Amino acid sequence: MQVNKAEFKCSSEKISQVPKDDLRDFAFIGRSNVGKSSLVNMLTNHKGLAKVSSTPGKTRLINHFCINNSWYLVDLPGYGYARVSKDKRGEFSKIILDYVLKCEKMHFLFVLVDSRLEPQTIDLKFIELLGENGIPFGIIFTKADKLSASQLRRSVERYGKVLSEQWEELPPMFTSSSEKGLGRDEILGFIEKCL
Repeated sequence: MQVNKAEFKCSSEKISQVPKDDLRDFAFIGRSNVGKSSLVNMLTNHKGLAKVSSTPGKTRLINHFCINNSWYLVDLPGYGYARVSKDKRGEFSKIILDYVLKCEKMHFLFVLVDSRLEPQTIDLKFIELLGENGIPFGIIFTKADKLSASQLRRSVERYGKVLSEQWEELPPMFTSSSEKGLGRDEILGFIEKCL
């Protein structure tokens, strides 16, 4: 898929504010600091589309970007970052859960995990929640350029092994590096097939 047009549509604080049209949402979520904004910019070939910050937890709203006038790339707030008050954290999780579990526009959710880390409890809990609620999702392993090919393979295999303890069928998995453009064609190709 060629991305010829990528434009910011709106930011929403709650799902009643998301665009009311027939375009499908492909949403991206992950722990704060997993490289989500960089991935969004790499996929759209648009350096400043999503704000990249050195401070984790900057995305606090549901951000819709219209791609090729045919679908939405949705940048969701990160989860699991502690440098906000408990009230604020609760708000983030409510906005995330409302969108992920109740928004009918959401067609597919990409969960981003840092390929350099062991499977994190918070990611596994979130993935379990998706399974319990029948939410279609895939996993994107970010920062793949920071590992050798064999380390990356082991990391993905390790994740698969942990998931297969609870899952009969593993979700689609992708590896990506925003710096190197790795995974762009595979992820966009997957979205194109879904459309």
